[in-house]
Amino acid sequence: MITRALVHLGGRAVFLARETGGMAVLLARVVRSLVPPSLDGTELWRNLHRMGNRSVPIVALTAFFTGGIMVIQSAIFVHRFNATGLVGWATGYAVFREVGPMLIALMFSGRVGANNTAELGTMTVTEQVDGLRALAIDPIQYLLTPRVVAMVVMLFCLTVIGDLVAIAGGAIFAKLLLHVELATFFHSFSDNLSIGDLTHGLIKSAAFGLAVALTSCHFGISVRGGAVGVGRAVNAAVVSAAILIMLLDFFLTFLLK
Repeated sequence: MITRALVHLGGRAVFLARETGGMAVLLARVVRSLVPPSLDGTELWRNLHRMGNRSVPIVALTAFFTGGIMVIQSAIFVHRFNATGLVGWATGYAVFREVGPMLIALMFSGRVGANNTAELGTMTVTEQVDGLRALAIDPIQYLLTPRVVAMVVMLFCLTVIGDLVAIAGGAIFAKLLLHVELATFFHSFSDNLSIGDLTHGLIKSAAFGLAVALTSCHFGISVRGGAVGVGRAVNAAVVSAAILIMLLDFFLTFLLK
């Protein structure tokens, strides 16, 4: 049993090293394709619209209730210490620095990352990617680089939108649940927060976007095993993106504190 456990552990370690190395190589090839920039404009705009515009409703809905949750969580302390002047600060601080970027990134991974992995995986198993190579078209430059750029840019923009909606939602729920006037909420928000708090979360969102892009593209382009392999690739991409988001959040919080 011990031998079997060691073999299994070794296999997982080899798998982790192989996939991490594959994503590192993919990142290097994407960066190389951007020097000098030579993106396919049509493909880039298509991905920006598909990954960004169509994600706005679900991001806005998530962010609105996230702001409400922050208010509900702080309600007990507001009532206990009569700290109505801190509701805006607490909501904004949590949303800008942690909750907003992370929740939006996880939603983005589940919607856009999974879809991207499935699309690339289907193109791989049906030999469409090989067809591009046969036509002397680099799949990295034509397919993957526009998607990586689009994911990073759109997750950054979606985080800005999500932050604004979350603050608005927090203000509305503070008025309805805690009877905190909107003027009090926004004075607390503006007096105690700085542009650095917003920048902190936006830097994280760009890093999260890169993580989602690399995992979804890597597992999509390296899929094997037909339809079953595509399903496994989607699962692996979503799980890997979530793990990377958590790790990046830890290290960036430490570095940007």
